[in-house]
Amino acid sequence: MDSVLARDPGGPTARRTRTALLCAAAGVAMIAATVVLGGSASAGTTLGASAAEKGRYFGTAVAAYKLSDATYVGILNREFTMVTPENEMKWDATEPTQGQFTYSSADRIVSHAQANGMRVRGHALAWHSQQPGWAQNLSGAALRQAMVNHITQVATHYQGKIYAWDVVNEAYADSGGGRRDSNLQRTGDDWIEVAFRTARAADPGAKLCYNDYNTDNWTWAKTQGVYNMVKDFKARGVPIDCVGFQSHFNSGSPYPSNYRTTLQNFADLGVDVQITELDIEGSGSTQATTYGNVVRDCLAVARCTGITVWGIRDSDSWRASGTPLLFDAGGNKKPAYTAVLTELNAGGTSTPPPTTAAPTTPPPTTAPPTTPPPSTPPPTTPPPSGSGCTASVTLNQWQGGFVASIRVTAGASGLTGWTVGLTLPSDATVTNTWSAQPSGTSGALTFRNVDYNRQVAAGTSTEFGFQGTGTGPSAVPTCTAG
Repeated sequence: MDSVLARDPGGPTARRTRTALLCAAAGVAMIAATVVLGGSASAGTTLGASAAEKGRYFGTAVAAYKLSDATYVGILNREFTMVTPENEMKWDATEPTQGQFTYSSADRIVSHAQANGMRVRGHALAWHSQQPGWAQNLSGAALRQAMVNHITQVATHYQGKIYAWDVVNEAYADSGGGRRDSNLQRTGDDWIEVAFRTARAADPGAKLCYNDYNTDNWTWAKTQGVYNMVKDFKARGVPIDCVGFQSHFNSGSPYPSNYRTTLQNFADLGVDVQITELDIEGSGSTQATTYGNVVRDCLAVARCTGITVWGIRDSDSWRASGTPLLFDAGGNKKPAYTAVLTELNAGGTSTPPPTTAAPTTPPPTTAPPTTPPPSTPPPTTPPPSGSGCTASVTLNQWQGGFVASIRVTAGASGLTGWTVGLTLPSDATVTNTWSAQPSGTSGALTFRNVDYNRQVAAGTSTEFGFQGTGTGPSAVPTCTAG
């Protein structure tokens, strides 16, 4: 989800032979999406191979720096046929300085996917969060042009290698059914349409998706807002091919009984639906049952083309404390894994897809449960006058957890590397970090740049972030150049 995390918690392959599969769901014939089997896995024994038998993909989010972890890579190569870069394709990672693009970390993920028979979902071209500092400081026509150029350059760089782009991420407000107030929204209400048309021109072979969270329940106002946008786009010929449902489920935002109805009603608009950032907090049989329900719902909707879980092991998750994934921290299969594989192999034939038609009158506008939104950018502060750097923190705190976004601002000479120091309260523990290399998980911490945000031009900024349990930091972080 995207998620500044991945919510977001706020990809690609070379051309290859593809096979069209014919599968049945609830006795209804459907032409399956083209699939590629990763590695040499036998159908029925791994997630990716079993999903491919049903004309679907089964994917995961991948962090480039974890590709040196043998256990992580072993599971990735064995189980998954689609990858989504967690942070490496976002705006701050690919264009840290305006007009200067860097793709090394994202290219590493793409190359790994190509070498192992996987496809890639591109995530994400336009998002109000995880923007580089220079973009945060733009507005109006200048920001609009910067967005168009960014989409054009990134999508062109990966042209022909991406299965589907999350063109726009999380553009709707958590309640009320309207657009989120953001710097991109303030450039004009047509910004989403412009983003999709720009992406189509740059990468005409990729599917173009809108991606969001808290759109799983058909009765929610946010779900209806997105539905109405997609319906309008299809009616006017705006190029939209798919809708992504992040589906981050926990006790505060549980799996809804009408989830399949939501997927089916969007599919009835003539778009594919994809579960893009699935994680389900919990353990044991309860978690396994919910995972099984989600897979069964996808298989019952002919245009539900695939499922992506947001991470591999529980320890890789942005919600690690909630143990929300299919493998435990040691890489062992959990009951949830078995439930998913069982449903994939069963083929979803026991339950027919719903026949609920799209409503002709507005449904109830129940607001979804509150999910911590991505942090807003911190206020602009003057850069240091010397050759050093400064750091500031923006905190999004909720009961039991937090997300901290750190902005690093270069001095007069710019940066070729940086280190940020920060001390956490005694009850706090870091569970996930993005766009930085962390040292430690509690107490006094240091965070160092990654490849794509090492260079920061004079007077400009870059950002990284981390999630944790307990109380977030309140002290001003230190920053050291070099």
